[in-house]
Amino acid sequence: MENVKAYIESGILELYVLGDISAEEKLQVEDMAQKYPEIRAEITEIEKSMEFYAEEHAIEPPADLRQRVLGSLLVNLGDDNTFTKAVTHQDDDHIKRLPGTRVNNFYKYAFAACLTLLLISVYGLVNIYSKLQDSNTQLTAMQTDKIRIANQVNLMDSQLDMYRDTTYKVLRLKGLPKTPSAAMILAWNSVSKKVMVDVQSVKLPKNDKQHQYQLWALVNGKPVDMGVFDAPEADTAGIKEMKAIASAQGFAVTLEPTGGSINPTMDQMVVIGQF
Repeated sequence: MENVKAYIESGILELYVLGDISAEEKLQVEDMAQKYPEIRAEITEIEKSMEFYAEEHAIEPPADLRQRVLGSLLVNLGDDNTFTKAVTHQDDDHIKRLPGTRVNNFYKYAFAACLTLLLISVYGLVNIYSKLQDSNTQLTAMQTDKIRIANQVNLMDSQLDMYRDTTYKVLRLKGLPKTPSAAMILAWNSVSKKVMVDVQSVKLPKNDKQHQYQLWALVNGKPVDMGVFDAPEADTAGIKEMKAIASAQGFAVTLEPTGGSINPTMDQMVVIGQF
């Protein structure tokens, strides 16, 4: 019943009686009138009210109006200015317009409200999506940091294990007079024959692309190639495994062309250490 009452009060029934609605709306009103007697009764009441209003405010035309109209048609179709002015000036004061029909603003307000809710919803979804993207970025960064920290912990454990292992001999290589600040630490395992360089301990000038540092083992006074490496970036952590060797009395490092040399360049020696 509330829907029927709202439909009656919407103003569409008055527009229906006046014929000021679309064909689709007309069919809708007639369908509603068949379903609900209240609507049919309201339409009848509106029709009666408008008929009554028209009868009450009807204007009796002048007695000679018919004769004048016929004369105007015969003399000049549609050009009887005298007739037009006479009727206009005579009847303007007696003509009363029907009160304006109620304009139904419900649908406009409803549409505006729906549009506003839609915009708010879209804005909310965009904000949620942006926050999710930020959360995913932060989560990815946290996972990357977690992996990096785990790798560092594993590396530190490996370094500690190396220094704790009594089969490793730790050797500190020191700079020569021309390279007093150069230094590095390596560990040699006489059992597994592994040679490990503590990368963080390497304090050597940065080499260019045409040169690399080469490690040499001193075996019975002769140099043995142990592989090449680059000077690490500052505070770079890690352990670099070099070539294996069964015995050595010491180690030295020289600066050689990229890829290494067969024999060390003695005047390019930067650090040396002996057991």
